[in-house]
Amino acid sequence: MAQQATPVRVQVSLSDVDRGVYEQLDLKTARHPSETMRFLLARVLAYCLFYEEGIAFGRGLSSTDEPALCIRALDGALRCWIDVGTPSAERMHKASKASPRVVVVTQHDPRLLQEESRRQRIHQLEKIEAFSLDPKFLDALERHADRNARWELTRTEGTLYVVAGAETLTTTFSRVPLG
Repeated sequence: MAQQATPVRVQVSLSDVDRGVYEQLDLKTARHPSETMRFLLARVLAYCLFYEEGIAFGRGLSSTDEPALCIRALDGALRCWIDVGTPSAERMHKASKASPRVVVVTQHDPRLLQEESRRQRIHQLEKIEAFSLDPKFLDALERHADRNARWELTRTEGTLYVVAGAETLTTTFSRVPLG
């Protein structure tokens, strides 16, 4: 019998000082059986850090033609393709042709993403925004990840602060140059 996706709920008090976004988010997603917790946490953080009206989780790992997250206009037009991980050069090329804005959030060594971006020509590579989350930060956050988590997430001057339980975790959210 195939394993089922595990429902996950994360309630986030978001204070994104850098972008002037202050929201109470009640995020409901599912963890695919083959998805690592680090990947799930990166997806949830990407949702928060790029939050705006029209953002939604994609269908998940089983749908390779869709991004991990996307932002759509009210008419349904794709405004932003947000991928998580280390997408292939082919996938970044496809995303850049499909959407006016492409963002990649990696939870791996950012050099892997840089190397992948040099493998072949990628449409408008210079416009792709890539960011890196420190794997050690995600590992620490994983200790506070369960099926119903509560976080206070603050971003100010490129630094992330996540209060989870009685612990405050800190990391930088840095842009990674591609090409």
